[in-house]
Formats: sequence, structure tokens, C-alpha cells
Amino acid sequence: MTLFNRYLLPGLIFMAVVIGGGYSTGRELIEFFAPSGPIGGVYGMIVTMIVWSAVLAISFELVRMTQSYDYRSFFIVLLGRAWFLFEIAYFALLILVLAVLGAAAGEVAHESFGWPTITGTLLLMALIGFLVFFGSSVIEKVLALWAFLLYALYVAIIAWTFSQFGERIEYSFGTSPTPDGWLLAGIRYAGYNMSCIPAVFFTIRHATRRREALAAGLLGGPIAMLPGVALFVAMMAFYPQIGEQHVPTNFLLAQFNAPWFQGLFQIVLFGVLVKTGTALLHAINERVAKLYDERGRAMPRALRPALSLSVLIVSVFAANAIGLVGLIAKGYGWLTWFFIAILVIPVLTIGAYKVFKEG
Repeated sequence: MTLFNRYLLPGLIFMAVVIGGGYSTGRELIEFFAPSGPIGGVYGMIVTMIVWSAVLAISFELVRMTQSYDYRSFFIVLLGRAWFLFEIAYFALLILVLAVLGAAAGEVAHESFGWPTITGTLLLMALIGFLVFFGSSVIEKVLALWAFLLYALYVAIIAWTFSQFGERIEYSFGTSPTPDGWLLAGIRYAGYNMSCIPAVFFTIRHATRRREALAAGLLGGPIAMLPGVALFVAMMAFYPQIGEQHVPTNFLLAQFNAPWFQGLFQIVLFGVLVKTGTALLHAINERVAKLYDERGRAMPRALRPALSLSVLIVSVFAANAIGLVGLIAKGYGWLTWFFIAILVIPVLTIGAYKVFKEG
């Protein structure tokens, strides 16, 4: 096992899930942080980064200590008999996020290649089924590779924006309103995205000692949030009008007048959607695999893609039938506070006690 697997891989997998399920389009960053202004938005993201690092570090060490690499085992350790509360919330979030991923994949395929939107959704399902069939080792490699590719693309976007619109960014920050509401925004955004933690637990098998698990968690916050901070700063070149855009990242890329680069980003974004869905569904497979293991049996390999695709199909089509816009408008709000109540607070209290006292 390499230093990369022990210290960096968990943070990169967490980043992959957060970006794909969250700020890849820039919409969430604008939604949560732009109301606080350019400076306040950066303050809020720093709060998010600190909360992520603290929760990840304690969670990773608790996982390592108890070998609870699936979310059921972890929350039995953390919440006892109330562990099922997380599973209920996780399934609700899973349906919501997978519905969004399916819709986004269809839009990306339509915008990039002119395909019918259903084609993009079906391609997303096929690629996720292919990846989950091979299990943890292949998923780790693919997600880590795509995370590096995404990082490189973000660096190019940010550097290009600063070279062309640096003065506009400077003006936006120079005339920024008094920061307000950034602390609550940072906490809310951190709490909502903490629901992605179970998608990372399987990587903690590489950690063999306390300092590795804690360091991986502390590094996870900056690894996951710094690309978002840089993207937010770049988008402030067009503040406040960028707040009116449905897909702020696309609006930013359109200012470069480089269709080839915009097309490249769409392709990479599709890959991000695939890996996010894969990571979230892999957490479900790990939970089922643990049940098989407790009964002295191995989870059938074919069951992994079958289970994942079943959940994905139900999520996409059920959510579309209910109404995707309504789900997003109402779902994210209450789920954010629910995850803060059953995950963030327990980890920073009960989890911290188990790690630093009992451990």
C-alpha cells in the first residue's frame, strides 16, 4: 500500500463525489455562497472546509478502529440502535442525487453530441453498472484518475479566467458588500455534503495506523474544497449576473469563445456524473456485502450491478414522475439539517469521544 492510498486517496474520492453531486456546474456554489458576496462566499467555503476536515478525520479514524467500512456498521458504532435513521436519510438523498445525475447526463449528452436525453441517461446507467461489477479496486483507480483529470481541467479554467478577466475579479472583490450570513452558509453546505462520507469508507482499508486515518481526513477538506474556492473566485468575474445562470460553469466557459474547450469540459463532466453515481451506489453494495459476510457467504458478483442499476432506475424514473424540480427545491433543505443532526453533531461529539478517549 502506497502513501498515496493512505493519505490522498480518501480525499480524492470524497472530492469526486462532492464535485459530481454538487458544485461541478457551479450552481450550488452560487446558491449557497454568492448571497454573502464575493468575500463572504470565500469565508463560507473556508468554514465548510474546516468542518469537512474535522468530520472526515474523526470518521476515518473511527472506521479504522472499528473496521466499519460500510455505513451500517459505522452508524451502529456511532448511533447505536438509531443507526437506521441514517439509512432512511441516505436513501432519500440517493434518490434525489441519482435523479439529478440522470437528468444531467441526458442534458450533457444532448448538448455535446445532439443525442436524445434518454440516451445519455442510459449510457450513465451502463457505465455505472460496468464499474460496480468489478468492485472496490477498479472503482478506486478510475475515480482517482478522473479526479486528477478534473483537477487539471479546473486549473486550466481558473488560470484562463484570471488571465482574461483578472481585472473584473479584482473589481468584484474590491466592491464586495459587507460579508453577511457566510458562517451559516458554510455550515449548511458542509452538513449537506457530509452525507457523501459512506461513499469513501471503503478506501480506509489502506490506513494501518491512527495518524494515517486522521491525516487523510484533515487533508480531505482542502482537497475537496479548494477547487470550489478557486472556481467561485473565477466566477466572481461576472458577479452578480452569473447568479441568474442555470449552469454558471457553462456561462463562464462560453466567455472564452472556445467551443472545443467547452466540449471537453462537457465530456469530463459526464465522467464526473458516472463516478459520483458509482461511488454512492458502491456504498449500498458494501452495506449488502457486509450482511452476506455476517452470514459467512460472499456477495454474488452479479448482484452488484443488478442492485445498483435497480436503485438507479427507480431513482431516475420515480423522481421524474414526482417532479425533479420540486424534489430539489424541498428535498435538499430538510436533508441538510437532518444530516447535521444525525451525522455531523454525533461525529464531533460521540465520535470524538470514542476516538480520543476510548480509543
